[in-house]
Amino acid sequence: MSAELLYASMEKLCKLHKSLYELAVNKTDIIKTGDMDALNQLLKDEQSHIAAIDQMEKERQKAAKALAPHIDQPTVTDCMDHLSTAEQDKITDIANELIQQVLHLKEQNNLNQQLIHNSLQFVNVSMNLLRPQPENMNYGPPKKTKKTSEKSAQGMFNSKA
Repeated sequence: MSAELLYASMEKLCKLHKSLYELAVNKTDIIKTGDMDALNQLLKDEQSHIAAIDQMEKERQKAAKALAPHIDQPTVTDCMDHLSTAEQDKITDIANELIQQVLHLKEQNNLNQQLIHNSLQFVNVSMNLLRPQPENMNYGPPKKTKKTSEKSAQGMFNSKA
């Protein structure tokens, strides 16, 4: 019974991660077009997916705890000793599928992060081009005014030889 609960929760986790991956792919297109309203809506959708994933992860942990009560926070690997060979194969397959989904999602999120970073760099360069540049105050010859020209004509020392 607990093995079925573990498998069902992992299957739901896999589906939620797949759906989150599809949102990440959509986010790439939205970032490319620069549609901020669509991006805000997509971020809200992502938050709801993440909350659902968190809930399913709690259910997976509960099912794993039922299979391996002697371990404080059992992993899927810890549960394998308490399952039959057929159940182990089934759980291993869904665990591998979940790992692949998480890896795809991670790659897509890295791509989105790079796109956002590049967009921010472009915005910063554009802003720097539009802002007036301050004069260079530290380097270069001093400006000549009447007082400085009189001082330099007198020399460095004000003494009679």
